[in-house]
Amino acid sequence: MYGGDSVDRLLQWQELIHRNDSSTNHEKLEKVNSFFNGLIEFVDDIDLYGVRDYWATPIEFLARGAGDCEDFAIAKFFTLKMMGVKEDKLNITYVKALSYNIHHMVLTYYEEPGAEPLVLDNLVDSIEPAGNRPDLLPIFSFNGTGLWLAKERGRGKSAGSSSRLKAWRDLLQRMAKDGLQN
Repeated sequence: MYGGDSVDRLLQWQELIHRNDSSTNHEKLEKVNSFFNGLIEFVDDIDLYGVRDYWATPIEFLARGAGDCEDFAIAKFFTLKMMGVKEDKLNITYVKALSYNIHHMVLTYYEEPGAEPLVLDNLVDSIEPAGNRPDLLPIFSFNGTGLWLAKERGRGKSAGSSSRLKAWRDLLQRMAKDGLQN
C-alpha cells in the first residue's frame, strides 16, 4: 500500500525518538517541530482520504507523507510523549487562525501549569509563545486526560474528558491496532 519513502519516513521517525529521548524538553520540541514541518506535506483530508475530517495516527500520517493541521499536531503530541515529555505539559489546541480565516489545530506546550504555552504550528516553523501569536484565537484544547475551553487550561478548569471527542476516540482505537500506546 505504501512505498519505500513511507518506510524511510517511519525509520527517520523512530531514529528521532530514540536519539533524542535524553535531550531537554525544549530541544525535543525544536527537533519534533522541525522534523514534521520539514518532512510532511500539508494536504486537506478531502483530498487525502475523501472525507471532510479524518484524524490520522502518526503511522498513517508518516506513511502517507501528508496530512492536515490536526495530523501535524497529533503526530507531534504522541512523538513528544514517546520521547518522555509528560502529557500534562502538552495540549492539542483548536484555534481560529485569523490570518487565514480558518479553524486550525496546533500543539501547545506548558512548561508549568498556568504558564504561557509555546505553540508548535505547521504553518509557522518557529516555536513561539502564545502571546507572540495574536493570529491564533484559542477555542478549546485537549490531551489524553482532559478537555478545556479556551484559556481555562492554565487554571485547571476542565470541560470534561477528551473521550467526549469522537475523532479522538476513533484515533486512539486505530493507534491501538497499530500497536502504539496512547
